[in-house]
Amino acid sequence: MSKLASDVAMVLAAGIGKRMRPLTATRPKPLVRVNGRALIDHSLDKLVEAGVSRAVVNVHYLPGQIEAHLAQRSAPEVAISDERDALLETGGGMVKALPLIGADPFFCLNSDNVWLDGPQNAFAALSAAWDPGQMDALLLLVSHARAFNYTGRGDFHLDPLGRISRRKAGRVAPFIYTGIQIVSQRLLRDAPEGAFSTGVLWDRAIAEGRLYGISHSGLWFEVGAPQMIAPTEAALQRG
Repeated sequence: MSKLASDVAMVLAAGIGKRMRPLTATRPKPLVRVNGRALIDHSLDKLVEAGVSRAVVNVHYLPGQIEAHLAQRSAPEVAISDERDALLETGGGMVKALPLIGADPFFCLNSDNVWLDGPQNAFAALSAAWDPGQMDALLLLVSHARAFNYTGRGDFHLDPLGRISRRKAGRVAPFIYTGIQIVSQRLLRDAPEGAFSTGVLWDRAIAEGRLYGISHSGLWFEVGAPQMIAPTEAALQRG
């Protein structure tokens, strides 16, 4: 197994999951089951498979259910970043969790991610491309052809060096953000207080030429709404 850039990951699990209603009326989205596993277990299983030993999981909506579920796992080692008092969004959640994360850099991923790896697992691929001298964050992107259930216009462009720029309004961009990245603590310097999106920090990194991306060589599934579950399960069962 190739050496990973970090053995710590943050798993973002605090969201309310409005698009997944009615399934999220009584349970948090990370516990919605796809192909026999809770969504958060798909992410945590991939971390363990890659060799990541510790995960920090933030919680807000129905947090007790997530805590009880995670207590049944033996790996990875899990620490809870408690956002019961206020939902901090992706950026604020990362900043709050930094004392628990400790590592620099660290992986960060959404808890509702489902993907199949290509020849190299996602975390090894990010690690192989990671260059802390050049990058504040490195995002795992996927082409439209490898994205299932996705109907949007894409998120980003990549230049020949792998630097990221955003999709222009009204246009289509060739790459979609998978929800998986490796982050330097430098990205979080001078961060806003309270709730804010990671996009605020990405925009600064883009302006400084320090936001990079690589293209995922496997398949990625958007599982944001109930009707996306069945086709995802069918594709996973086909392998």
